[in-house]
Amino acid sequence: MFSLKTGMPKGPFKKSKLSFTWLLSLVILTAACTVPGDEPLNFSPLVLDDWEVSTPQAEGLNPDLVRSAYQKASNLSSIYSLLIIKNGRLVAEKYFNGQSYGIANPTASVTKSIISSLAGIALRERILSGLDQTITGFFPEIDWQRLDPRKSQITIRQILQMRSGFPWEEFSGHLDLLFSRSNWIPLIEEIPLSGDPGSQFGYSNFTAHLMAIILARAANTDLRSFAQAYLFGPLDADIGYWPRDASGYCFGSGELSLTPRVMAKFGLLYLNAGELNGSQIIPSEWVSESLTPSSFDVYGTVIRTPPYGKILSSFDVLDYGYLWWSSKSGNHRLNYAWGHGGQLIVLVPDLDMIVVTSADNLFGQFGEASWPKEKAVMELVGEFISAID
Repeated sequence: MFSLKTGMPKGPFKKSKLSFTWLLSLVILTAACTVPGDEPLNFSPLVLDDWEVSTPQAEGLNPDLVRSAYQKASNLSSIYSLLIIKNGRLVAEKYFNGQSYGIANPTASVTKSIISSLAGIALRERILSGLDQTITGFFPEIDWQRLDPRKSQITIRQILQMRSGFPWEEFSGHLDLLFSRSNWIPLIEEIPLSGDPGSQFGYSNFTAHLMAIILARAANTDLRSFAQAYLFGPLDADIGYWPRDASGYCFGSGELSLTPRVMAKFGLLYLNAGELNGSQIIPSEWVSESLTPSSFDVYGTVIRTPPYGKILSSFDVLDYGYLWWSSKSGNHRLNYAWGHGGQLIVLVPDLDMIVVTSADNLFGQFGEASWPKEKAVMELVGEFISAID
């Protein structure tokens, strides 16, 4: 149930003054957060005007599990924030390593899930005619006739599924090529396909950015303006810095900056089937379709070598929908937006819960230089969720 303080409130949300009972429970929770021999660990949420706040215990969460998660987070050198939302209310929030609630940091590939939501909105607004239209019409500067004919068959659906046939750059060696170029459109011609469109999963920053360009060109507007008007504006939220390529297109592959509270709002929108206070911001059918996996166990046959090994012990096999990940922790099915370094918006539908983390995005670092830190943030979240009955 939505509890964002925007528009007319729905459900239990009220804009009245804090009650004595609520204040008393907050005092009790804060007192309970003292770890023997340490300074008090306060994860009580800030009382601002964008979220209704509560306590873990009041919303049915074990305070000891929550406290343990925050204690582990306080020992991580790269984590910036940890937020927990239960039953539509912000129940725990803390910032680390010099961060605070108002700082918008790059969300890395969480941006891809934002792009997915904008694709759903574009379909509703008839800006896109359908998912099975090919991408050729959006790139008239490309001479498609002289390319591998399979490239002309790539559809919007396949790009959203990461099944376009373009290679998984981290393992194909094309990641350095992307970072060395400021204009990625010519790479449509230069990067060879690794398989037939639709035949296999291949995680691609390149095609995620093509999706952003497609949306901007289809809407005939700047993607940042489109996102603010149709998504973040209705959420009563603002976009932070969004870097652009040499042609002025906002990168769809990553690095949109958002505050953790705005990340949580976006997560709550998906947990509530795209609705906010009676307004359907994202079509409910799109939310369901985009969170439904179309590729399964995508890392299973790829990462079996150091420094990875089994990629995550607290996340089961990793599946993929339309620019959204899916997995399982313990008995709980998850959908999540996942960005490099440990940027996470994790939806736990059966618990009516969201967990958000932000972290150093470790830009330009990969493998042994970044994965141990990123994994530590993800395991923190997965272990917390899997411990809940």
